[in-house]
Amino acid sequence: MAIVPYTHTTEFDAHLPLLIIGAGACGLVAALKAREAGIELAVLERDALPRGSTAMSQGFIPAAGTRFQKALEVEDTPRLMAEDIQRKNGFEADQAIVERLAEQSGPTVEWLADDHGVPFELVEGFLYPGHRRLRMHATPRRTGEELMGALLNAAERAGVDILTQARVEDLHVDEAQRVRGVTITRPDGSRERIGCDALILACNGYGGNAELVKRHIPSLKEALYYGHEGNQGDALLWGEAMGASTKDLGACQGHGSLATPHQILISWALMMQGGMQVNVLGERFSNEHGGYSEQAANVLAQPEGVAWNIFDGRIHENALEFEDYRNAFEAGAIRAFDTLDAMANCLDLPLAALETAVDDMHRHARTQTPDTFGRVFEPANLLSPPYYAVRVTGALFHTQGGLEVNTQARVLDTQGRMLPNLFAGGGAARGVSGAGDSGYLSGNGLLSAVVLGAVAGQSAAALLQATEHEA
Repeated sequence: MAIVPYTHTTEFDAHLPLLIIGAGACGLVAALKAREAGIELAVLERDALPRGSTAMSQGFIPAAGTRFQKALEVEDTPRLMAEDIQRKNGFEADQAIVERLAEQSGPTVEWLADDHGVPFELVEGFLYPGHRRLRMHATPRRTGEELMGALLNAAERAGVDILTQARVEDLHVDEAQRVRGVTITRPDGSRERIGCDALILACNGYGGNAELVKRHIPSLKEALYYGHEGNQGDALLWGEAMGASTKDLGACQGHGSLATPHQILISWALMMQGGMQVNVLGERFSNEHGGYSEQAANVLAQPEGVAWNIFDGRIHENALEFEDYRNAFEAGAIRAFDTLDAMANCLDLPLAALETAVDDMHRHARTQTPDTFGRVFEPANLLSPPYYAVRVTGALFHTQGGLEVNTQARVLDTQGRMLPNLFAGGGAARGVSGAGDSGYLSGNGLLSAVVLGAVAGQSAAALLQATEHEA
């Protein structure tokens, strides 16, 4: 992959006003917005079946002030949501971008539901770390795969052309840093050149590029990567070669609860409803309510790089609403025990350490004092037999740093100027999770993908229409 200088002798096999690289949530939502404005376009997807990191997620999109919230008497505002995002990342994100995402989150989710048939509902029962309101919106099965299916159906109905098995190798860029087109390669090795008047980078970050991870996120260089292998940092590398500004390249979303060896995501709802994590010594080692992203490094720092999620029958029943959890249960990853003694014997965990962990939870619940790690336990959520356990490890899901964009999703150069016709969203753009792994607020990834994708599609359409009008 490279930046190829464009000259007036460069010939293209075809031309479209708008090209979008990547057919995940970001690219599809951008395409829906642009098609709504009447723009001819194509989405270029390297895989035979569009899935991306979206399909590997739980498909939760945080949004404030939606009719779904109001129907359940949840009072929320974009201001509260923006405050929660900034508080979690230590106020390291671009305030204007945070406010833009929060303000557009509700309208975007409602637009996808009302105009494109995405069957959203509000996720109830618990708050994810850092959120002060119930604001996670998901499809009924609570999977990113279902969300992707709904978006692909919407794209088909809207007449969005998706070119699959079309890997973008090169961008053709002129002296003014205007993208003139791309070169794609097909599985048989053939190459095609497609010209464009605007380009949206929706091809996520660099989580699948081990060298870039080692360079920018050394704490997770040994972590299992649980994201799409196509996330090789193409957008980042193209942008850097064009003189684009990059920010927060050490930011990422990890997860401290990936069932091993099954590699099935176990919802953090288990922890938020009263569960705990212990290492192979039977000891708790962190505040499980701090956030699942930074918990990836915490788990990997334990002996053997694993932990056990310990919870009970009440939490197990609630977790069955998540398809990923049901899959883990059916795969035998979830183990049930009548007593702590039985659990200790079966899992080869020290019984005394397990009993101490449970006793400490009860003691702090009675006194309503925080434990050594700062966690406060609610009496209603204390664990009781039967107990359940699942062996987990920490994983890197996706990166959160990337190309710096403005509130119109236009890529900026190192001097803060807009590149002529380049847009970015989702993992290709700088996110709102600060500079490291601890600033990730649950849902930040899909928030940036879906909402910034919509902004990018709308902004690219406006630019193209303005250019056409001037011509």
